[in-house]
Amino acid sequence: MLYLAVVVTGIFSLAYVPSKLIVWDNAATTVGNIKNSILLFRWGIVSSLLCYIFFLLLPLYLYKLLKHVNKTYAVLMVGLAAVSVPVSLVNLLNKFAVLSLLGDNNFNLSLTTEQLQSQVMFYLNQYDNGILVLQIFWGLWLFPLGLLVFKSDILPKLLGILLMAGCIGYLLNFIGNMLVPGYGEAGISRYVRLPATLGEIGTCLWLLITGTRESKTKQLVV
Repeated sequence: MLYLAVVVTGIFSLAYVPSKLIVWDNAATTVGNIKNSILLFRWGIVSSLLCYIFFLLLPLYLYKLLKHVNKTYAVLMVGLAAVSVPVSLVNLLNKFAVLSLLGDNNFNLSLTTEQLQSQVMFYLNQYDNGILVLQIFWGLWLFPLGLLVFKSDILPKLLGILLMAGCIGYLLNFIGNMLVPGYGEAGISRYVRLPATLGEIGTCLWLLITGTRESKTKQLVV
């Protein structure tokens, strides 16, 4: 259930909300969208906060589940996942800055419309850059998790392979965005991150369904 909560809140805050509000090559439209749907923008922030809280708890439960496989890998998994949470929270301050610029306060009185739009896009771009950095940690924690899944007898080995491939995909995505001109516009990112998506959602669903089955079995035995 924790993994499902991470997936749902993550999709909502990282994919759904930006797709409805942000037009990267049109600052005026973006600012207008946020102003007209400010509650959705706020819900995106709340969803992000919930996602990071769930993500802080998730590896602790996975540690309990998988530490018998290899305790060193399990500790490494928890450490790499936990490091990303404070970075994520600091990065979220960029969205609070957007709220400050567009809110009813005195921060934006001296700005022209063009300057205000420029400032909003600046903070949104900074947030997006922060997400790019976070992908390093979102990828790194998947490798020890994938090894644990692959070596365990409670999850399919295919999921472990996908999770380890997902780690490599996240790192390649970071390198591509940083060093390859036009990488973001080429649409390669969605394919590079596909193994991580399949591995994480697959692991989430497998644990959810298997846990339910185990619970029913125990109830029948009782």
